[in-house]
Parts: sequence; C-alpha cells; structure tokens
Amino acid sequence: MRIILPLPGNEGFAARLAQEGGWELGKLETRRFPDGESYVRILADVTDRPVDLVCTLARPDEGFLRMVFAADAARSLSAREVNLVAPYLAYMRQDRRFQAGEALTSMTFARIVSAAFDRLVTVDPHLHRYPALSALYGVPDTTLHASQLLADWIASEVEGPLLVGPDEESEQWVAAIAERIDAPHAVLRKIRHGDRRVEVEVPDLARWHGRQPVLVDDIASSGRTLIEAAGKLPQQGFPKPVVTVVHGIFAEDSYERLLPLCARVVSTDSVSHDSNAIGLAALVARALPAQVQGGGNVRQRRPPEPLDEVERAGLDSFPASDPPSWTAGR
Repeated sequence: MRIILPLPGNEGFAARLAQEGGWELGKLETRRFPDGESYVRILADVTDRPVDLVCTLARPDEGFLRMVFAADAARSLSAREVNLVAPYLAYMRQDRRFQAGEALTSMTFARIVSAAFDRLVTVDPHLHRYPALSALYGVPDTTLHASQLLADWIASEVEGPLLVGPDEESEQWVAAIAERIDAPHAVLRKIRHGDRRVEVEVPDLARWHGRQPVLVDDIASSGRTLIEAAGKLPQQGFPKPVVTVVHGIFAEDSYERLLPLCARVVSTDSVSHDSNAIGLAALVARALPAQVQGGGNVRQRRPPEPLDEVERAGLDSFPASDPPSWTAGR
C-alpha cells in the first residue's frame, strides 16, 4: 500500500488524499536546529512502498530543503518509489532571460526536483512558453486540470453567470468552462507594466446585462489583474463579480484588497487559504494508482544504509538536536 507523507502545512490536504484513496497517512517530524539547519525524520515504515510526499509549493523557499531531505530519506530507507504531489507548482515564471545574466529558475528548479523524485503530480501548472512540463522535468509527470471542478462549482453556486477571462491567453480555457455550463464568456485585455502594475481594458459587455460576472483565472498571485477587473466591471452596470481561481496565492495584502470588490472569492485547496471551497483530493487520488505501474521509469531504489556507531549504540541515546554527553556540551 502506498503511504502519503505531508510536509509541514500540508497535513489537511494529505489527510483528504489518503482518505480518498484508502491509503496510509504517515507523518514527518521536522524542526530547526539553533543554527537554522533543518531536521527531518520519517515516522513510518516506507520499505518497499510507494511514497507520495505532499507539498504545495506556494512560497517554496521556506521549506524546499526539508522536502528534498524527506525525499532522500525515503529513498535511503528503501522506498519503492518517491513521488512529489505538488498541487501548486512554483518557479514557472522565469522561463526566459529578460535581462542579461538572469537565472532561468524554472529550468534550475525542475532539474533539482527531477533529481530528488521519481514522478511529479501537479494541477494546472502556470505554463507560458513551455508546451508541457515534460519540456522542463526529467521525470514522468501527471498534469491534472481543475477546470471541470470550477465549472461544476459555478453551475451550482452562481445563477446566470457570465464568465470573464483576465486576458487573451485565457480565451481557450475560459471558453471551455463556459461551454460546459452553457454560459456566455468574455475576455479582458491585460497590459502588464511590471510585477506590481497591471492595466486592464474591459470590452463593452452591455449585451449581457442582468448576468452575474464570474472572473475565472488559474492563479491569483499579486492579485493586481483581478483587483483591476473587479473594480471596472461594476462601472458597466454589473453587480460585484464572483472570483474563482485554481491557485489562490494572494501575496501580501491582495486578498484583503480584492475581497470588498467582489461578491465572493473562491479557490481550490491547492494552496491553503480562507477562500478554499473546491477540493482537489479526489482528482489527485484518481491519478495516483496508475503510477504504481510502469516501474521502468522509476530509478533504482537504494539499499538500506548501514547503521553507524551512534545508531548501533541506541537510536534513542540522545536527540539529534542535543550534543552527546561526552562532548561537554560542545
């Protein structure tokens, strides 16, 4: 049976995922040493078992090393395979050099993740110039899509919706959701002047007066586009819009600024947030069992590492965060 291991902050999603699949929910012990280094311990037997580490990668720099340490620990403990379930996948923004000398962080990040894991499962990665994750990642990936879940939520919760995409790039995606629920759609024009300055042009939507606008986006990061659009739609005589997004990052105070402009703000639980209303666990669970097959792409697991002198003397002789007595506290 596969075992689900959550990184800190991912316990809720991991529990729902384990329950959906009928799998064991494991536990990690993590803490920081006084010098800032990370301690990681797997509190489960992973020998010869598929291990799925659950770690949404919003704000990835805070816990990325713990994730890599946990993956390597599982492999060293002879796990059959070590997979990453990242409902939100970070570092997709920098996909080219806009200025000389810039790091191509999307490629660097992909190489590190590919070296640590056997497979990657994620939801609606924010692809720009890459046709698919396989252009970046050197391990098999399962790319899931939440559009059907968003469509079903809108159909059940919003009466007479008018779907509105934030920019021209969203046209195909928003059109597919609109078609599923038999609703009209429109697309705005976004002009980005930097990371924090966005201008939005709204076309004439008068023919759809009487409908409830629903802004649909794959990610709300800085929230600038949604804030601009939500403020302009009522200027054409519409009620405050409903906002639905797959990944609710809502950096800094963007959520607090957006909320008064909207009738409601809803996101999936790919990133834990107060706006979560659409669960992804069932979607992810359906994708996991198939991964146990086709082991030819799974790197050879390592044999268990031999016990060192301290381990042979007794694993519980002293905690790793404390020096042994014979060092006089040094």
